[in-house]
Amino acid sequence: MAVAEKQTLGFQAEIKQLLQLMIHSMYSNKEIFLRELISNASDAADKLRFEAIHNAALHENDAELKIRVTFDQAARTITISDNGIGMSRDEAIEHLGTIARSGTKEFFSKLSGDQQKDAALIGQFGVGFYSAFIIADKITVESRRAGLPAAEGVRWESAGEGDFSVEAIDKAARGTDITLHLREGEDEFLSSWKLKSIIRRYSDHISLPIQMQKEEWDEEKKATVLKDELETVNQASALWARSKSDITPEQYEEFYKHVSHDFQAPLAHTHNRVEGRSEYTQLLYIPAHAPFDLWDRNKRGGIKLYVKRVFIMDDAEQLMPVYLRFVKGVIDSADLPLNVSREILQESRDVKVIREGSTKRILSMLEDMATADEQEQRDKYASFWTEFGQVLKEGIGEDAGNKERIAKLLRFASTHNESDVQTVSFDDYIGRMKEGQDKIYYATAESHAAAKNSPHLEIFRKKGVEVLLLTDRVDEWMLSFLQDFDGKELVSVAKGDLDLGKLEDEAEKKQHEETEASYKDLVDKMKTALADKAKEVRVTFRLTDSPACLVADENELSGNLVRMLKAAGQNAPESKPILEINPDHPLVQRLKYEDARFGDWSHILFDQAALAEGGALADPAGFVKRLNEMLLAMASK
Repeated sequence: MAVAEKQTLGFQAEIKQLLQLMIHSMYSNKEIFLRELISNASDAADKLRFEAIHNAALHENDAELKIRVTFDQAARTITISDNGIGMSRDEAIEHLGTIARSGTKEFFSKLSGDQQKDAALIGQFGVGFYSAFIIADKITVESRRAGLPAAEGVRWESAGEGDFSVEAIDKAARGTDITLHLREGEDEFLSSWKLKSIIRRYSDHISLPIQMQKEEWDEEKKATVLKDELETVNQASALWARSKSDITPEQYEEFYKHVSHDFQAPLAHTHNRVEGRSEYTQLLYIPAHAPFDLWDRNKRGGIKLYVKRVFIMDDAEQLMPVYLRFVKGVIDSADLPLNVSREILQESRDVKVIREGSTKRILSMLEDMATADEQEQRDKYASFWTEFGQVLKEGIGEDAGNKERIAKLLRFASTHNESDVQTVSFDDYIGRMKEGQDKIYYATAESHAAAKNSPHLEIFRKKGVEVLLLTDRVDEWMLSFLQDFDGKELVSVAKGDLDLGKLEDEAEKKQHEETEASYKDLVDKMKTALADKAKEVRVTFRLTDSPACLVADENELSGNLVRMLKAAGQNAPESKPILEINPDHPLVQRLKYEDARFGDWSHILFDQAALAEGGALADPAGFVKRLNEMLLAMASK
C-alpha cells in the first residue's frame, strides 16, 4: 500500500471565483454536471487512444474503453468512472486546482452580475469538472495515469470552499473515478431512471459505451433492484459517422455542446461526407454567440481532428482559416496517417483539400442563410453578422480565392437609413445607385455618429447618393484589399479630389471652374498661412453646410486610419492633410476681405475641420485662444 502524507493546497484565486459564480448562476440547470463529467471521460479515452498509437503498452491489457456511471443511495454518492488516460499527482493538481488557459482575465472582466448572462458566459468558458459542485458538497477523485505503477495513484478531494487535498493511493486500474457526495436536497439524482434519462438526453452521441447496472423487478421486495450485469445506455457510435436521417435536431444540438463546451444551441450546422481525391466527414457548427475570447490571438481553432474515428487532436487550426476561427465541430479523415502531427498537417496536400472544402462549405451555409426566401433564415444571418461580421471581414485580406464570395456576405450601415445596424450589402447598394453613378462611396470613422455627421457627406446627401458608413476597426485594413466590387470602384468620400462623374452636369462643372478661378488668390494666401499644417488648400464642392473639411491625398492613409495607428501605439507615416474650403459659406466669403486677422481665421477653419472629423488638435490651447479673441472682437463691434 502506498504511504504518503496528505497535502492540502489552495485553489487558484480564479477557481474560487468561478465556483461561487457557477453554483449560483447555473443552479437552474443542474443536470449539466453529468454531461460535463461524461464529456471529460470521453476526452480522456480519446487521449489514451492517441498516445497508444505510439505506445500500445498504455492499454495495460484493457483495450476496451468505456465509461461507467453508478450510484449509492445509502451513501448518497454518484460515481463516474473511465479507463482513459488518467492523471498523475502533478496533473491532478494542475488540471483540478488551476485554470491554465489564455483569456481567463478577459472572461472574468465580462461577468456582469446578471445570473442568466453570466451562466451563458461560464458555459462558453467551459466549466467541465467544476460543474459537479452544483450538486455536490464534496468531490473525491481517484486516478492513475496509464503507464504508471499502481502505487502512483492519486486521491484528490475538495469541498469546493477554497482548498483541496492530494495524497498517494494504490490504484490497480488506470483511469479516473469521480465520486460526488451530494448536497442535501439533491437525492433526485440517486435514481437509475433519472441518470439514464440525462445520459440519453445529453450524451447519447458519445462514441464510447456509457454503462450502468441493469435493473429488474423483485417480486418479493415489490421494488426495482440493481443487478450485477451492466448495460450500455447510449448508442455508443460516433455521431458524425451516422446517417443524417438517423440523427435528431436535439442530438445535433447536444453534440455541439459537447465539442464546443457552449451551453447554448448553435445557430446552424452542416454535416457531410465528402468523397473524391480525399475522403473525409465534416460536422461543422456556427455558434449563436461570439465567445468571450474571439479576439485572443493565441487561441487555436475549434475543430477536432479524427482519423478513421480515432481522435488525433483538439483545435486543429490547419483545418480552417483564421477568419473562420469561430467554427466548431469535427472532421474525420479517411486518408491521413494515425501518427499525424501538427507539422505534418501544415505540409499535407490532403489537409489543404480538407481546409478548402470545409471553408467553402461554411461560406455556402452563410450564403444560403443570407439569400434565403424565408425571413427566419435571413434573421439568422443578421444575427450571425452581429456576432461574427468583423471576423468575417478579415477573410477579404486572408483568403484571396474566396474574396468575391466573402464580399457578397459583407454588411454595412449606410446613409440609406438612420440605424447603426449593419444590414446593407454591396448588392443592395448597387441596386439603389443613381443613374450615371459608377462608384461605390464610403466613409470611415471611429463611430456611427461620427461617420453619419461627417461634413464629407454633404454633397452626397444633396444629390441623394447613398454612402456606406464603415466604423469597425478592421474596415480600414479590409479596404486595402478590396478596391472594387462587381466592376465598381470603392471610393472614400474623404480622400483625393472629388469626382462625381456623370452625377455632375456640364453646367455645374463650368460653374465650379469659374468659382475656383475667383478664389485663387484666397487659396494661395491660405496656403502660406497654413504652410506648417496643410499640404494644400483648395476650393471644394463636396460641402454644402460646413465651411471647410480635411481630406487625405489619394495615395496616403486616411485620417481615421492614422488616428487608429497612433491610438494603438504604432508609427504612422507623417503627412499633412489637404484643407478644402466651401466657397458658398459666409465664413469663407468673409475671409476674402479679411486682412488683420487672416492667419487666425485660417487656423480656426483648419482646426474646426480637424475636430469635425474626430481628430485631435496639436495645439488645443492655441485654438481656444484664437477663437476667444475672435469672439471678443466680434462682440465689441
